[in-house]
Amino acid sequence: MLVKEGSVISFCKNNNIQKHGQPELLPFFKEEEIQEVLTFLKSNESYHVTPLLNQQHLAHELGVAHLMVKDESYRFGLNAFKVTGGMFAVAQIIAQILRKDLSNLSFEYLRSGEVQHHLKGLTFISATDGNHGKGIAWMANQLNIPCIIRMPIGSTEERLASIREEKADAEITEMNYDDTVRLCAEMANQHDYILIQDTAWEGYTDIPKWIMQGYGAIAKEITDSLTVPPTHLFLQAGVGSFAGAIAAYFVNYYGPDCPKIIIVEPEKAACYYRSFETGKMEFVGGEMRTIMAGLACGEPNIAAYEVLSEYAYGALETTDDITALGMRVYGNPVGTDSRVIAGESGAVTLGAVMEICRNDKYCSIRQEMALDENSRVLLINSEGDTDKNSYKDIVWYGKHPVR
Repeated sequence: MLVKEGSVISFCKNNNIQKHGQPELLPFFKEEEIQEVLTFLKSNESYHVTPLLNQQHLAHELGVAHLMVKDESYRFGLNAFKVTGGMFAVAQIIAQILRKDLSNLSFEYLRSGEVQHHLKGLTFISATDGNHGKGIAWMANQLNIPCIIRMPIGSTEERLASIREEKADAEITEMNYDDTVRLCAEMANQHDYILIQDTAWEGYTDIPKWIMQGYGAIAKEITDSLTVPPTHLFLQAGVGSFAGAIAAYFVNYYGPDCPKIIIVEPEKAACYYRSFETGKMEFVGGEMRTIMAGLACGEPNIAAYEVLSEYAYGALETTDDITALGMRVYGNPVGTDSRVIAGESGAVTLGAVMEICRNDKYCSIRQEMALDENSRVLLINSEGDTDKNSYKDIVWYGKHPVR
């Protein structure tokens, strides 16, 4: 553990890295598996490869060789990456209902009258802080399937309204995220709804696996565009499904040349940081107040945990001012670098890298990670301004300044 007392960033190295053998999930993220996912996503007319930006001027400011940013704010016009997982999971569910292989199905076919009569009586349900539920509601709306979304306490009215625009029955609960997941699971059991949740637990693994495979398509788009592998990959984590999926694909694709994978979390919900501290999966409870709503999750996805506990180099826990810094820097680029609109959960990796590289307070973390002039850093902006009022408060008016 490095730089803890009085700090806004702390690092915990994963001392169990590559000690337990290959996780069961890993083979599902081989290139040929994820190519099938990408092929299905491409069958939707709104599909476009999201930008992979070379922020070379900012790299120079930070003292690293390269800084690449995958900008998921453009994904399917929904301002976040989550829809890739929801789309693929829903498609797999329908393929099972039809008793067909998804590789033979297109998005257009799923919307056809031939399929629609098989879907009558289905209802989807999911818990979300915003982006996952928006993706599920959008997919359900595309296929004329009823959808129920429940959101944890502290979710914003703007994100709630955005989900309701997709004709979903959406409400904010008085529970934290993990308890809201349990509520949705109970409702699914009582009413025979189909739970589409991006976290796995014992007895509930197939749908989370499909969601993670959907996220893996983002990693494939990245490797399709890169000629040289990154040396450092910083991944934000809530339950860890996104981070686990990207990590699993990179481990398969790059093998021994896989970059150092660093998990980044809010300090109030740092379940991976805590897990790496103790060497076993840990839960974080309570309200978990943070502006990083998409990362305010205290219980790891068990499948993602198996991947990340085996391959992640370590974890950073950060305070809200770190992601606010990342949002402002993305929105005010250096030189001819591209402007990026990054939300609270999207910008935390940049904010962390900024502080570690530029603030001598964190030189021990910088040295531990070997983050230097030879480093090729890869970040993923996972969301845009999904809460526009909060975005303005932070980027325009300077809310949450760095301490």
